[in-house]
Amino acid sequence: MAFPTHRFRRLRSNPTLRRMVRETRLAVDQLIEPLFVRPGENVRNPIGSMPGQYQWSVDAAVEHCRATADLGIPAVLLFGIPSHKDPLGSEAYDENGIIPRAVEAIKEACPALAVITDVCLCEYTSHGHCGVITERRGARDVDNDATLRLLVRSAVAHARAGADMVAPSDMMDGRVGAIREGLDENGFAHVPIMAYAAKYASCFYGPFRDAAESPPQFGDRASYQMDVTNTDEALREVAADVEEGADIVLVKPALPCLDIVRRVKERFGMPTAAYQVSGEYAAIKAAAERGWLDEKKAVLETATAIARAGADLIITYFASDLAGWLGENPMDR
Repeated sequence: MAFPTHRFRRLRSNPTLRRMVRETRLAVDQLIEPLFVRPGENVRNPIGSMPGQYQWSVDAAVEHCRATADLGIPAVLLFGIPSHKDPLGSEAYDENGIIPRAVEAIKEACPALAVITDVCLCEYTSHGHCGVITERRGARDVDNDATLRLLVRSAVAHARAGADMVAPSDMMDGRVGAIREGLDENGFAHVPIMAYAAKYASCFYGPFRDAAESPPQFGDRASYQMDVTNTDEALREVAADVEEGADIVLVKPALPCLDIVRRVKERFGMPTAAYQVSGEYAAIKAAAERGWLDEKKAVLETATAIARAGADLIITYFASDLAGWLGENPMDR
């Protein structure tokens, strides 16, 4: 059978028709904006390795969240920077800690804005690792089971403060099941879990560790985060989190793991999120500042690629910019 020539070109040449037949759509209500919250008042500390991003005090974060909500962004993801750090990361599960205080203030000011909280210990520990450190045979490593108990306390503290969803990012084995049980037992069966189900030990997290003041003081996180060479392992990790009760599964980082996003979405059919991480943000910012690429076009293209791979939700530091650009004339995109 002979097919007419120029069929695809005819659609592409008309801007309205080209938009009508797009297979992937990107919308503001897919976006989640990460925020770093720290002690103090009227604090808006610039993050050197992430131009345009800040550490916010609670009062400043509230004002920023009002602007975020006005843009139509449906949710924020909070990371805490404590007033002090110790080996057990005690402020992570302190019910008067930085994140519970921020959750209460933001929900009071912006009740329709969904507040998601990161559940991990790395921002709070003096050693910068995601859990309790133990020594075995002369080597230091994270004690998985001892860490679970603290993660549960952290998630419950956040839920008690009014968090709409908790997001464990630690990659400990069994943490989704433990947190689900802890939430249910404390009257928070309605609070969903967005699990960092496939989180790789990536080089793209460097600027985040500057922002959260959480670089490891020894070793690395390869014993509990995933090897970047593995794909089948990602599916096993996601399957375990789904079995334990995850409501949303997350892949991190986003652009280096588009293949994983696709496999996860096709295999599980679950609501799937992808995190366009700090290094991805910083790379685009640095290239744009040097005139090597167009920032707006690069951000729109990369976000579209993440959605095209299968992500229903995109966590990105470009959320506010994207919300503005997506509200412009779609013919310009």
